Amino acid sequence: MSEALERLIRNRISEIGPISVAEYMSWCLAHPEHGYYMAPGRIGAAGDFTTAPEISQMFGEMIGLWLAQVWHDHGRPAPFVLAELGPGRGTLMRDILRAATALPGFLEAAEIWLVETSTGLRDVQRETLAGHAVHWAERVEVLPDAPLFLVANEFFDALPIRQYSRTGDFWAERKVRLEADKSLGFQWARPVANPDLDRSFVAAPDGVIVEVNPLGEHVAGWIGKRIAERGGAALFIDYGAWDGTGDTLQALRQHASYDPLDAPGEADVTAHVRFRALAEAARPARAVGTVPQGVFLERLGITARAQVLARGLKGEALTNHVAAHRRLTHPEEMGNLFQVLALTGEGAPPLPGFDE
Repeated sequence: MSEALERLIRNRISEIGPISVAEYMSWCLAHPEHGYYMAPGRIGAAGDFTTAPEISQMFGEMIGLWLAQVWHDHGRPAPFVLAELGPGRGTLMRDILRAATALPGFLEAAEIWLVETSTGLRDVQRETLAGHAVHWAERVEVLPDAPLFLVANEFFDALPIRQYSRTGDFWAERKVRLEADKSLGFQWARPVANPDLDRSFVAAPDGVIVEVNPLGEHVAGWIGKRIAERGGAALFIDYGAWDGTGDTLQALRQHASYDPLDAPGEADVTAHVRFRALAEAARPARAVGTVPQGVFLERLGITARAQVLARGLKGEALTNHVAAHRRLTHPEEMGNLFQVLALTGEGAPPLPGFDE
């Protein structure tokens, strides 16, 4: 697969010259035939990376209880859209639906939508969520016009970024080019004026790399507008920082770091999320956070849930359970690396898990 995709990328560069990092990421991740996410089996211990829902059911249960409580606090709208962006194998939504049964009426009012482009992953999700009426969409814009309660876990990190570096009053964009030996490499384009970057990165010193995520900002903007107009709330959970800078482009293959330019389509190419940009793009919705994932889960009661689940475990199962709780919450594990941002309407009730 990677050889065919790399050949297509080389041909593209030969035709038009060096391409943006964003275009390169799009080829790698979303090419309809050779893209990384078009093939199932990428997630989990046997794949290239493991997401929080795959680590423990506790993660999805906490998110499900959060969604159910927020729906209740927002007046129990019916019907409403319960949506997940980039749902992987469907594990998170499965755990959300199981936990949300604790609040009568939630599931009856919910219309379940998964935003997923991969037909292979849709088949896996269909199997995981057997017994539930599920709808699929390729873009958020297809979601029905109704109150929206949405979660996006490790979604925005996989959307294509553009990289720039300040050079005095100008900005140079990082591009992917063909080297003399026909391998892929990076180069900086000629610096040009860019008022948008001037406004977004006022304090960025010369030489520092900054990253922008146009598609991520568009998606956040659409979600924010829908919530502001129709009501609801959203959770964005991802690794990153409120206003980070620096080169965060990275790749994972078989749970190890990998050169992003090697074997296109065979590694998960991602970048850290700049949550400030998503929050600003989501206006007029109200952004709340960010809060570290560990703090957020502890406020929702994950430790109490872990203690209940531990009662029936012993030996290796108990050891693994304790390790999963630590991995999700401890500052040295996912607890601080992952951040949580919420969106809701102006004047809406306070959101659980946030210090409002």
